[in-house]
Amino acid sequence: MKKIEDVQLPAELRYSADHEWARMEDGIARVGLTDYAQDQLGDVVYVELPAVGARLAKGAVFATVESVKSVSECFLPIAGEIVEINTPLADDPSILNQSPYGQGWMVRIKPDDLAEVESLMTAEGYRATLKGA
Repeated sequence: MKKIEDVQLPAELRYSADHEWARMEDGIARVGLTDYAQDQLGDVVYVELPAVGARLAKGAVFATVESVKSVSECFLPIAGEIVEINTPLADDPSILNQSPYGQGWMVRIKPDDLAEVESLMTAEGYRATLKGA
């Protein structure tokens, strides 16, 4: 496993305490698992994503990720409607390990409240949380 100092945390993203990230793109939030989360999980072998059109509350389970170590639930960092899922993850879930902030994104969501995105942690705040864990 990586040292906290070696975990990649792009400054332009926002982070949740549950180890998800969000990036705003033209009013839509792209959401995925952090580098820290994928590292802790180990080799991802299966990803279950929600249906497009699903409306979910902040903190709701939006995905299940199975690794060689465990099965983990992913919690939505903001409320809104799922407008797209990353379908390639079904055929190659290891993309989550290889590119958590790029090709390994999980869902795109239309936020109910843009302020929820701004209330998420900065990279610096998230790293501080990891160091305290």
